[in-house]
Amino acid sequence: MTASINDVARAAGVSASTVSRALRGRTGVSDEVRDRIAAVAAELGYTASRSASSLASGRTFTIGVVVPYVGRWFFGTVLDAAEQVFSAAGYDVLLYNLGAPESRKRFFTKLPVRKRVDAVLSLLIPDEAESAALRSLGVPLASTVGVARPGFTVVGIDDRVGAESAVRHLVNLGHRRIGMISGSSGPLHWTTPIERRRAYLDVLAEAGIEHDPALEADGDYTVEGGERAMTELLAASRPPTAVFAQSDEMAMGALRALRRHRLRVPDDVSVVGFDDHELADVVGLTTVAQPVAGQGAAAARLLLRQLDEPDAEHPGHVQMPIRMVLRETTAPPRPRGPQ
Repeated sequence: MTASINDVARAAGVSASTVSRALRGRTGVSDEVRDRIAAVAAELGYTASRSASSLASGRTFTIGVVVPYVGRWFFGTVLDAAEQVFSAAGYDVLLYNLGAPESRKRFFTKLPVRKRVDAVLSLLIPDEAESAALRSLGVPLASTVGVARPGFTVVGIDDRVGAESAVRHLVNLGHRRIGMISGSSGPLHWTTPIERRRAYLDVLAEAGIEHDPALEADGDYTVEGGERAMTELLAASRPPTAVFAQSDEMAMGALRALRRHRLRVPDDVSVVGFDDHELADVVGLTTVAQPVAGQGAAAARLLLRQLDEPDAEHPGHVQMPIRMVLRETTAPPRPRGPQ
């Protein structure tokens, strides 16, 4: 038998009205209670009935989601967390994977989501024309990438602060030859690699370390790219004693390259990543942790709240917390190593 809202309420130890508010992203429910209700709803297989609500509200009970790379870990994790929130509240997801330039151009030209969705979650950064096209839909808009922009609720982190903490950690350990594996070939208009590179350069300057362009390499935000980039850095006339990888996946590729070159981590080379990927702890990676799934869930809840409370004031930007996680891949440089 299909679980009812009362079944969820009894199992979670709350009222049916609290279940309704929690699953629809409304205010008045603590995060702890909201998470408990979502977990119980998922366990019981409960989803809110849409038929009556749709007739009364004229909604489609569908959320449009646009992504640049649905197969990448970051975007997949955000999408999965958001979809769970939408599903628990009785909404379907209409997904558009816009990694190819032609598919992106076609989407923003034709806007196939018009009159088909109640809101849009964008996991790519639209330019001015694309932003205007999305605003023309007249539905709530949210994103988990980039900075605040008119008409959108953006849930994200401070990339610059996070990258500064990573590079500063290496400087404080005593490293002077600090390389960086970036993702300059990422999605169109993506500001993340730009902000993280600025942080890298700022910390080097702050520490009085001259920037060496030979210590930068593009890793394409993939494990394979990170391995190629680390191999390139090792071929420099004066290789780095430490490397900041702008993502954990690139950092894992760097670790593989170092192992292939019979170099020990962190004795020969220290490595720090960014994200706190689900496998980061497995490989003992020092990294900057960001709540990737939390950003997807928060953005989804804010969209649902805008749908249920259209006249209320809603935040334009929500900044999520980040923190350094120290594990086994960083240590002071060996005295005899190149500096």
